[in-house]
Amino acid sequence: MSTTTLEHMAGVVGELHWRPSPLSRALATSGAVSLAVAIALTRADLLVFAAPLLGVLAAGLWQRGSGTVRAHGDPEVVRCFESETMRLRIGANPVAGLRTVRIRPEPTSGLEFADGYEDGWRTNEFELSLCARRWGNYPVGVRVEGSAPSGLLVGDIVLPVATALVYPLVSPRRTGLPEVELPDRLGTHLTRRLGPGTEYADIRVWVPGDQLRSVNWPVSARRGRLHVTERLTDRAADVVAVVDTYPQPTGPATEALDRAVRGAVQVVQTALQEGDRAGVVSLGRPIRWLSPDIGRRQFYRVLDAVLASADTGTATGTLAPRFAVPPGAVVIAFSTLLDTQFALALIELRRRGHKVVAVDVLAGTPFDPDPEPILAHLWRLERSGMRRDLGVVGVDVVAWAGETELDAVMRMVTGRAARPHRRSPRSRR
Repeated sequence: MSTTTLEHMAGVVGELHWRPSPLSRALATSGAVSLAVAIALTRADLLVFAAPLLGVLAAGLWQRGSGTVRAHGDPEVVRCFESETMRLRIGANPVAGLRTVRIRPEPTSGLEFADGYEDGWRTNEFELSLCARRWGNYPVGVRVEGSAPSGLLVGDIVLPVATALVYPLVSPRRTGLPEVELPDRLGTHLTRRLGPGTEYADIRVWVPGDQLRSVNWPVSARRGRLHVTERLTDRAADVVAVVDTYPQPTGPATEALDRAVRGAVQVVQTALQEGDRAGVVSLGRPIRWLSPDIGRRQFYRVLDAVLASADTGTATGTLAPRFAVPPGAVVIAFSTLLDTQFALALIELRRRGHKVVAVDVLAGTPFDPDPEPILAHLWRLERSGMRRDLGVVGVDVVAWAGETELDAVMRMVTGRAARPHRRSPRSRR
């Protein structure tokens, strides 16, 4: 019987797959033996022994019922970081046509059960401890087994009751931003433009229109004329992390996706800690994006968007939508640079006027095992040509194989690795 599942507020409803129980197999065996002996000996009186057994089997099949069960998980979505333990309460109960129900969690690749419940059945709801060593979107399912009222049929079904979202852990080291013209919005990035701020820039003669609070009274007293202190203004940035999610060859290219995701999360984490707006764009099939925003909540929204578990914007095509990348935003892309469509998308972003940095996360050849030397050399030439073409149009390309920290790699294209050191009050006078 085909499985039919419906989502409800109280859980997930499904219909069991029926199969004979050990009791029905014993009755069928005894009835078949009695019937075979009666036919072999041509004795009709021996059918008296087979008839009741076959009748019980027929009645049991007729009274099997619908076999509907409902399984639930509380909460339906659990979130944690890698190697953290999360607790989930799961249970199931019969809806119609069942005598008993028992459940056990269904093993999922990459998801570990800390309490060992996968080896035993339970007859009521219980708490389950889960743990995952690698980030990902893991479905949590339970196997429900039920018995028909006659006891001659048993059935089971696997129902998804919850989703475990395991977020990647990234380095706390902050990555720098390239020297670009930042939007006129108050922030924490020190610029070379004069305006309201705290960093000393220069002292000049007062002109009409200068604010009184900017007057440097000690200097004015020594020189006999009003002088004002000019300061460097602090601005905020818009940072968009772009992840290459196009299909990759099995092997090192697929493993490089882990570095791409961790790098994008680290860039977003740094931007939000600096008070900047951050967003993410996943270029693949389809294109998914999350518009830049600020705050701690935005960080978890980005994580959900990376795991494709949030209701984010989607689009078709090969280019990043204009409303996903605000004007003047800094774009930091993570890719294996194997797909031409992704490279064309970066060139289009550069043509729009964005500062684009491409981080090459592929180490070595994209195939496993390594191909012939001549083929590996051709692949290196192809990728070096793509990096050269990106550099010609103004896209900075750096390589990151995971052996060093991302912030050390980003120093190659950033004008500042960290917030500039503030001068002491004595040196400003």
